Amino acid sequence: MFQATGAASPAPAHEAKSSSGGSTVQRSKSFSLKAQVKEMCTACQKTVYPMERLVADKFVFHNSCFCCKHCHTKLSLGSYAALHGEFYCKPHFQQLFKSKGNYDEGFGRKQHKELWVHKEVESGTKSA
Repeated sequence: MFQATGAASPAPAHEAKSSSGGSTVQRSKSFSLKAQVKEMCTACQKTVYPMERLVADKFVFHNSCFCCKHCHTKLSLGSYAALHGEFYCKPHFQQLFKSKGNYDEGFGRKQHKELWVHKEVESGTKSA
């Protein structure tokens, strides 16, 4: 079926090469015996292999572990919203946000306006 035409093809880089009759073996530069760093899933703390790896907001997950914190439905990179390192589906993120009208207050954190009030009180006491 297939016939090579022309000159013979050169030997691949990973094959053994001999230099001036010696028995020196050279390996491909892409081959490495070093152990790769194992990545851990943020949700389950187990090893994540490259085929099941998903990265969202610099956090590494298994595909199956990337779920909404509220309803536990599986998320994708196009269907999530994140706040303070916690991931939600878009409908629940909007629902929780609208319930209080403020990102911080809606998720149990201190409001930023309270921080401003404390600064105004401190500056008011110093000038009086």
